[in-house]
Amino acid sequence: MGALPVFRWRLAPDGYATYRQLRARGLRPGGQPVAAQLERPRRRRGPLIAYLYRVDLAKPVRPMTPARWAALAKANRVRRTCPACRRDAGYVIPASLGMCTPCAFPNPPTI
Repeated sequence: MGALPVFRWRLAPDGYATYRQLRARGLRPGGQPVAAQLERPRRRRGPLIAYLYRVDLAKPVRPMTPARWAALAKANRVRRTCPACRRDAGYVIPASLGMCTPCAFPNPPTI
């Protein structure tokens, strides 16, 4: 396989899209290889790179089945459950704390 075509940021020709752009259109790459890449120059570091896929080879996003919805709900429920007190925090537990806010800070400082 030869080298990928490289385009400057915002100068990709029609017919190419990033993964996020495909998802916004209700499409997915569908197993196709990366067709090109975008490079956005930065001053003091290497360029930002975004991979492009061909829109004409993209396939529709697979619909969510009831089983997939249930699995997603279960995974999100686990992310909201505090491992210390085993309660649903109502929000995703921050990885930096590893537990809900009341468990991480049981005695808030008084001013």
